[in-house]
Amino acid sequence: MCYHTSTPSKKELEQSFPSLHVSYTGDENYHVSGFTRPFLPVTLNAQTADIVAARWKLIPYWIKTEAEAAKYANTLNAEGERIFEKVSYRNAISKTRGLLYVKGFFEPHKVEGKKETENYYIYKPGQEIFTLGVVYSVFADQETGETYPTFSIITTAANALLSEIHNQKKRMPLIIAADNREAWLNATGKQEIETLI
Repeated sequence: MCYHTSTPSKKELEQSFPSLHVSYTGDENYHVSGFTRPFLPVTLNAQTADIVAARWKLIPYWIKTEAEAAKYANTLNAEGERIFEKVSYRNAISKTRGLLYVKGFFEPHKVEGKKETENYYIYKPGQEIFTLGVVYSVFADQETGETYPTFSIITTAANALLSEIHNQKKRMPLIIAADNREAWLNATGKQEIETLI
């Protein structure tokens, strides 16, 4: 499962995606844990010309306060094969999808005879920025009035390489290749979305 990533800076995003408006202001970060609920750079299908900040851990519409959000179930990842069935995602996946910009992600590897797993860092040659598929929901805190997008990284069955690395659960994040980004953001209907997943 993908609970740890590395993220590019605002400057790197502006250089790599000059056609997009980058309002995300974060610095480059080699290791970001989803359990800290960080704000990370995304493009949402409601704002396809922008890279904005969204908070990792999808908070569904029925959660009303930050205290409830902090205690809500682990929605850092959403299993692609069951995303249309799960109550946290089934209303969102058809309408609200996005792209998370990363420089890499970490996956656990179980070594026989060792209690602790080893962590492998997966990245592209040259540390090129790439995108992961996300599902998102806008969280509205009823106590403060604050609103912001929250997201889950979609996961799939691991490919051959990642199966060797993530060798217990055999999962990986949904990587959206550059030539599929527009299709992912604009997909309509369950069949088209499932095909992309």
